[in-house]
Amino acid sequence: MPSTVIRSFHYDPGRRELHVQFHSGNRYTYREVPPEIYVRMKASFAKGEFFNDNVRNRFPFVRDHSSEE
Repeated sequence: MPSTVIRSFHYDPGRRELHVQFHSGNRYTYREVPPEIYVRMKASFAKGEFFNDNVRNRFPFVRDHSSEE
């Protein structure tokens, strides 16, 4: 099911970073994310709910401001 909050996400296993882009246009990189979190998020039915329960406020993150002009 497409998420109403998350537009896209991908994982860099070498850096253990989860890159998330929201429908709002905001993009964030979550650091120190174990690969099993990405696997579970990818397999989850409700991506936004999984993200809120398992990623948000659990891993350090930085906002990617490169998309802003």
